[in-house]
Amino acid sequence: VESYNETLLDPLKQGVAIVARPIQSIAEAPYFLTDASIDFFSSRNNLQKENSILENRIRELSYGSQRLAAVESENTRLRELLGSRKRLSGDVLVAEIVGIDPNIQRREVVIDKGTVDGVRVRQAVIEAEGLFGQVIATTRSSARVLMVSDPRHAIPVEVVRSGFRSIAVGMGLSDRLYLENVSTTADLRIGDVLVSSGLGERFPRGYPVGEVRSVDIDPARNYADVYTSIQARLDTSRHVLILFDGMAP
Repeated sequence: VESYNETLLDPLKQGVAIVARPIQSIAEAPYFLTDASIDFFSSRNNLQKENSILENRIRELSYGSQRLAAVESENTRLRELLGSRKRLSGDVLVAEIVGIDPNIQRREVVIDKGTVDGVRVRQAVIEAEGLFGQVIATTRSSARVLMVSDPRHAIPVEVVRSGFRSIAVGMGLSDRLYLENVSTTADLRIGDVLVSSGLGERFPRGYPVGEVRSVDIDPARNYADVYTSIQARLDTSRHVLILFDGMAP
């Protein structure tokens, strides 16, 4: 009887088991979902950390690359500056620009060499491309340099092509000079190269100053308005040369 009853109940048990399996799966689902969620968020956090590390490394490499480029650029300019030494006779002293006058009416910079280094007022200052200015004040460890672009600055110049001489004065601009008292009949052309004439014995003769950019002649006047470029890199130079006694031949 027992065996017969069990035989009759088997289909019922199987049916209950079949019905129970989905219920058991549903009951166990939160555990599986929880494990999957933990794995997902753990992986996501790890990826975020890895991305953060990579981004920081990229920034470090970029900064290092920029610093390397800056150092290489500065080294190139120093080599150019020292190369310009060949144009000169006499001794020179390399100085670094460490300050700029905030007053826009004055075109002055401060260098890191002073009287203890032998620097004195009225010494000429050059950079790799051209005349930069002259020393106007000194302390024991620094000096103030008036740039060629300052309206108070004047340089005796001559035209390489024709030998015409004039005075180039600053206009308060980093890219332009004005030639004083130029006759309307002066032998000047746009593109003419101007160098220091050496007159006055303050600046070395033959050092680049600029090029003629415009010649404006008014028939009603006896003088022409002549504007030139500035050869020296006034706004970007980091180092300059201070000239001691001795002029270029």
